Amino acid sequence: MTRSTTDEAAAPQLPSPKERRRLREAKSLSEDQVAAAVGVTRATVRSWETGRTSPRGRKRALYAKLIAPEPEALATTAPAAAMTGPTPVPTAPETVPGSAAEAAAEPTPVPSAEPSSEPAPQAFPEAAPEVKAMMVVPEAATDAGRNTGTDTEAEAVGERRLSPAEAFDELYARTAPGLVRQAYLLTGRRALARESVERAFQLAWHRWPEVAVDRDPAGWVRAAAYEYAMSPWHRLRRAHRHPDAPPTEPGKRALFDALLDLPPAYRRTLLLYDGVGLDLPETAAETEASTPAAAGRLMTARAAVAERLPELASAATPAEQSALLHDRLGGLARAEHVPVPQPARAVRTGSEDRARLWTRAAVAGVALLIAVTGLTLHTAPTHYEPPISPAERVGGVPPRGGPQKLTAQDLKLQKTLREQLAHGPERLIPQLR
Repeated sequence: MTRSTTDEAAAPQLPSPKERRRLREAKSLSEDQVAAAVGVTRATVRSWETGRTSPRGRKRALYAKLIAPEPEALATTAPAAAMTGPTPVPTAPETVPGSAAEAAAEPTPVPSAEPSSEPAPQAFPEAAPEVKAMMVVPEAATDAGRNTGTDTEAEAVGERRLSPAEAFDELYARTAPGLVRQAYLLTGRRALARESVERAFQLAWHRWPEVAVDRDPAGWVRAAAYEYAMSPWHRLRRAHRHPDAPPTEPGKRALFDALLDLPPAYRRTLLLYDGVGLDLPETAAETEASTPAAAGRLMTARAAVAERLPELASAATPAEQSALLHDRLGGLARAEHVPVPQPARAVRTGSEDRARLWTRAAVAGVALLIAVTGLTLHTAPTHYEPPISPAERVGGVPPRGGPQKLTAQDLKLQKTLREQLAHGPERLIPQLR
């Protein structure tokens, strides 16, 4: 046991699954190359990068050494590794590790036909307080994750440790209104947007031990809200069968129609990259696609929207297109009146009531199954009795055969034989008369 504990303590620490994928792509390594170097399959490498499993032993050391960043990269990504609070960046009021503003400071490749050296746009830099309330910035995720840390970490940052309910309420207050507006841009339906966000936070409260230790709790909730909002089963509901009325302003209406005409996967990719401000690897990871596939979707979506917006088509570089789309999406989300989500306490209560209801339904179902099984065993016959088939007339039977009718002489002989003794010589020697 001591040796096992020592080995685990000496094992190299690995970054988060999203960071593993980003580091691998930063070194221009494919999944097949990493799998061949470590000695595993491609599916195993993908499982490591999605967080389903983690390498152990010698494979863990090889994998950590393979994706380890260069010394220069470590100096530039040091703020991203710190999870204690926001890191200041000259181009934004404040930057959260892993947010779009930090991604803008790094040389993230923009999918385009021509190279561009300009960084990706920051997440709503022109009106940070108002826009952060409109759209989600992963700052709340870092604060919520910091609040769930140890007492030593809480004292180090000068904050008291929050209870699970308080941490959930803070995350909900900072991210729920913006998520509702994002879901509205994704679906075009106000009621469905509010329902999606509330259902996502109910699921987050149900799995709060998992969400609280996540690197980006806001991203976790955002992914759950997007998945629920884009479910194809909503087409069967009469209330969500058709989108709401588009905006009256021509420019916003053209952008709104262009978004709804995109396929759901392309619309989500465009909103995450140009609206929320995620970088390309994070967008690909959240949409469960490869980075080249996400880049292709983004380019196709931009081209489709540019056909409706002439000003977007006249942009000189992809970075200018991204910045322009960023502003237009933010303006469209702020201009529309979306319903306000319920208070955090009501969402937590609804999650607990839903879990309690499903638990009682499961217990009642098991009890009913046990009762039906017992009744069946009590009333079932112990042996099988084949049923008696009903009688029916049989036709086509041949006439009855057999000996002919006895004559008078035959009857007389039969009577004589019956009157004689059954034993003795008289039986053997007939008397002649």
